[in-house]
Amino acid sequence: MTIQLETYDGQAFALPVLLRWEVDLTASVPCDSLTAVCPYSPDMAQALPKAVRFTARQGDQTMLRGVVDAYEVSLSQHGLLATIEGRGMAALLLDNESEALRYGRAPLSEILENHVAPYGIRTERKQDVSGSGYAVSSGSSQWKAVQGFTRRFGGFDPYFTGEGVLVSAPLWGSGRTLEAGDSTPLLRVRKREQRYGVISEMLIQDKSQRVSRRVPNQKFIDQGGQRRHVLYMPRSAAGDRRYTGEYQIAQSELERLEITVELPRAFAAKPGDRVRLALDRLALAGEYDVVRAHSRLDGSGERTELTLSVR
Repeated sequence: MTIQLETYDGQAFALPVLLRWEVDLTASVPCDSLTAVCPYSPDMAQALPKAVRFTARQGDQTMLRGVVDAYEVSLSQHGLLATIEGRGMAALLLDNESEALRYGRAPLSEILENHVAPYGIRTERKQDVSGSGYAVSSGSSQWKAVQGFTRRFGGFDPYFTGEGVLVSAPLWGSGRTLEAGDSTPLLRVRKREQRYGVISEMLIQDKSQRVSRRVPNQKFIDQGGQRRHVLYMPRSAAGDRRYTGEYQIAQSELERLEITVELPRAFAAKPGDRVRLALDRLALAGEYDVVRAHSRLDGSGERTELTLSVR
């Protein structure tokens, strides 16, 4: 992998051969991130303090473009080294707050113009949505302002590509489908299923209409689950799917199953891809979404750890 830095005065600087690196891809939140270590040379003394952006490439493919957060120079028994740390372009939306705003009738283009365009982030509208009565509360990040709009009126979260483009479309199922079976060279496989956090019943309290509604998660109840949540619906929440029992139950189910698969190569998959598992020894079969992909190079070589779940 190669990394090129961009400085605030418009210069480009290519890092020398990397000794170690890690790239964590999530496509949204938590933010994509990068850490890279290389030999330090005197010409870095001017470039590192000015670096504001980075582009990490594997061959001719951009794996991650983002914001330089920090650099470090160290001298030890390992020699004189430089370390670069950064996050994907989502960092700009997460780090900047929006002012409190209330929209009448707003298309997605207006939301992107107000909350994304000022940071020089490219956008791609694969799905266009609009809605009325949308409010951004004081202290919300620019990411929350955009995500809240697409989630409420489109039912999806936007995502970032490796090139740093914000895509307005569902991430899940947008990539490739990969196969992994007993003959696939896997370094490690782990399956974890947890009951903690799964909601068995939502009680929706609508004080404005003086009604309450019980929404059961019958499948989990039949499995012995007992975890009731009570949600008080604000007056302004009409039509907001976040304030439905079905949505809250579905969100609680997301972290129930987690499968970790480690492969002996970097960038084996990325969020949005799916993996079709057929591992007889673990009685593990089915299609799962890649929700996180952690690639790294160290003394043991290149590896990718994929976190799989159902989305």
